[in-house]
Amino acid sequence: MTHQNPVCWFDIQVANIDRAKKFYESVFDVQFTDLPMEWGRQSFFPFYHESPNISGALVEKKDMIPHPNATIVYFETEDCITQEKRIEKAGGKVLQPKTNIGEFGYISIFIDSEGNTIGLHSQK
Repeated sequence: MTHQNPVCWFDIQVANIDRAKKFYESVFDVQFTDLPMEWGRQSFFPFYHESPNISGALVEKKDMIPHPNATIVYFETEDCITQEKRIEKAGGKVLQPKTNIGEFGYISIFIDSEGNTIGLHSQK
């Protein structure tokens, strides 16, 4: 059986996406790509399908108050529902059940047993 790192994506929640983009572009010498507005104000880091690295996005939240748990790490799974069914039994809580994100597949958001916000991603 082949094992792989399940981390596939991250969201960094920000109060001002323009300021955050400027910061990360300056620090890491990268260019962001804006996502469709129907998903809210989001802009993602460079992503290369051929590369083993992961990518993520800056996600603007209108009422964002900076706090240490403002980054969401997403874990790749075959189907978000499989892990969703295990979350509460393991001591967590599903915040956002499996949600369609168009051509990018599906996501679920949950709180783990330690209070961290974590995401799941699947293609089906």
